[in-house]
Amino acid sequence: MNYALIRYGVNQADLEENRALVEKVFEALGEAAPPTVRYLVLELDDGSFVHIVGQDGDSSALTGLAAFKEFTENHAQRRSTPAMRSPVKVIGNYRMLADQKAG
Repeated sequence: MNYALIRYGVNQADLEENRALVEKVFEALGEAAPPTVRYLVLELDDGSFVHIVGQDGDSSALTGLAAFKEFTENHAQRRSTPAMRSPVKVIGNYRMLADQKAG
């Protein structure tokens, strides 16, 4: 599983819209239940969001969802800071992510 962390700020006036769009993505994930995707979104007190995405193989299991496309459609206009994406390695995990299996 490959993981990435994405962080960005959201304009105060667009916080509710961003939250609602993120919730729609989770609803769509719940319906589609792609086994190759792990996804966590956190909202910080300063109006920034942190997405942790785990994908095994084709990223379209997430990015191909209509709700995800709707989320990204006007994302640049909702942001107060650029989106910063970094690949990450899981060093420790206590009951947050699925169990890591030796491969």
